[in-house]
Amino acid sequence: MRVLLVEDHRELAETIATVLRREGLAVDVAFDGRQALAQTGVYDYDVIVLDRDLPGVHGDQVCRTLIDQGSQSKVLMLTAADALEDRVEGLGLGADDYLTKPFAFAELIARIRAINRRSGPPLPPVLARGDLRLDPALRVATRRGHRLALSPKELAVLEYLLTAHGRVVSAEELLGRVWDQAIDPFTTTVKVTIRRLRAKLGDPPLIETVREGGYRI
Repeated sequence: MRVLLVEDHRELAETIATVLRREGLAVDVAFDGRQALAQTGVYDYDVIVLDRDLPGVHGDQVCRTLIDQGSQSKVLMLTAADALEDRVEGLGLGADDYLTKPFAFAELIARIRAINRRSGPPLPPVLARGDLRLDPALRVATRRGHRLALSPKELAVLEYLLTAHGRVVSAEELLGRVWDQAIDPFTTTVKVTIRRLRAKLGDPPLIETVREGGYRI
C-alpha cells in the first residue's frame, strides 16, 4: 500500500512515517499543502493521511482539490480539533475518515488499512492460496502451519500478489505500490525481493514469473 503523509510538524511526520514503514507501507511525506498537491499530481496513492491545519494551502483546500480532481485516493484527516462539529465538517469535505490528535499509532495503522480495504472488492480477513496464509492485520504469514520469517517489504509484496487474485503484476506496478518515491526506478529491488520471498516460501513454488509480464500467485 502506498501512503502520502501530509504533516507540517517535521519531527512528528518522520516519526509517523517510520512507524508506517515498519508495517510494510510505502510512505512519502509532504510538509505542506502545496507539496502534497504536487506529489498527488505525480504519484498514485492508496491513502492520504492529511493534517487539517496546514500552513499555506489549508488541509481543507487540499481535500477539496483532490475531490474536484477526481482523485481515487482515500483521505484520512488528522486534526487537533475533536469537537463533533469539526469531525462532521471534515467528513463533509470528502474525507473518508477522521482521527484526532493525539492518537495511538496502532489505531492510525488500523484506520489506514480499513479505509484502503473499502477502496476495492471485499477481501477476507486472512488471505489464502493453497497452504499459504497471510493475516494482513497481524502481519503474519504461514505455510503449512509454519510461520514465515518475512521482512516488512516481503510481506507487502506477498500481500499485493495475493490480493491480485492471480492477475499478473508487473515489476513496475510492485515498485509503485510497495516502495516509496526514494527508490531508484531502475533498481533491481523487486527482482531481489521476489527471489528472497520465493526462497522463504519454499517448495512447491508459488510465485510464477510471466515472461515480459511480471509475477503472479
